Amino acid sequence: MARNGSRGNGRKGAVKGRSQSYNPRTGLWTKSNNSTGRFMDVKTSGGSFKGVTHKH
Repeated sequence: MARNGSRGNGRKGAVKGRSQSYNPRTGLWTKSNNSTGRFMDVKTSGGSFKGVTHKH
């Protein structure tokens, strides 16, 4: 189970049940739910989501 660690140590473990994929048209990463397949969020601040598995 993913959880935030103590102050300054960051996340411990991976986020379960979610994945992210890169959209080359927009240049942004999109997070999706593995069980439903629905898109959850788009990362607009640059880079990819922390702790979320990359789907190619």
